[in-house]
Amino acid sequence: MFDDAILRFRRFSRAVTTEVGVLDNSFLGRGRALGAARVLNAIGHGRGEVSEIRDYLGLDSGLMSRLLRSLEEEGLIRTEAHPEDARRRVARLTPEGEAEFRAYEDLSNAQARSLLSRHPNAPALLEAMDLIASAFGRDRVTVREADPRDAVSRHCLGQYYAELARRFARGFDVSLSRDPDAADMLRPRGVFLVAASDGLPVGCVGLKGQGGDSAEIKRLWVSEAARGLGLGRRLMQEAENAARSLGIRALRLDSNSALGEAVALYRRTGWVEIPRFNDDPYPDLFFEKLL
Repeated sequence: MFDDAILRFRRFSRAVTTEVGVLDNSFLGRGRALGAARVLNAIGHGRGEVSEIRDYLGLDSGLMSRLLRSLEEEGLIRTEAHPEDARRRVARLTPEGEAEFRAYEDLSNAQARSLLSRHPNAPALLEAMDLIASAFGRDRVTVREADPRDAVSRHCLGQYYAELARRFARGFDVSLSRDPDAADMLRPRGVFLVAASDGLPVGCVGLKGQGGDSAEIKRLWVSEAARGLGLGRRLMQEAENAARSLGIRALRLDSNSALGEAVALYRRTGWVEIPRFNDDPYPDLFFEKLL
């Protein structure tokens, strides 16, 4: 039986396995296999608690212990008891481990640049990679509070504004919109939430408050590659939870009928259409939800 979808998936798996060197005994030529290199990478990127590293990499306890022991024997890490709970273990890089981590980072970046430079349409290749990584990593997406003025938040907002400019018939100019002040999306007034897939920002939403018992939802954005995975609903739920924690009891939002997916989400999750409540030139739909 010829199953085109299965054959294409398996071809892709083999190509990735070969390209990244999954089966190499010396990953990127540094003298150790991929498993140990991934553990070192996780620690270098701030995942210190052993149980967190194990869950992040999907390793069983036995393999995790062997990999940690091999890195300790090389003098690249040290493990110690958690300062608040001796039953938990924390791994930290030694100075030699820091140097090895940086070497891996440089080699990995060079490998990525080389692969992208060999493809005649690097943007399309990256879009395909984003789609695959979002689908495969959907259960590892994290949502955190962020300062709407930091670099990651500004990236998300830039992507949001660019999408509105593409989808609105007359474009979008943020200077003409009722752009919320950053202080209104920071506690104790509100919050700004960023969703990330293995460190890459893939969504955001703002809760704009004025210190009272009502607030607005602003700037809901989900990366095109991460759509259809329930992330928009999750961001909205997290924003509602934050609102409750701030004593907010009523939420409002405005939208545009060109954003059909967002409007459908609002209607499915209990938002009720109400009359216009602002003079922003872009929205043509207005909603409210009582918490």
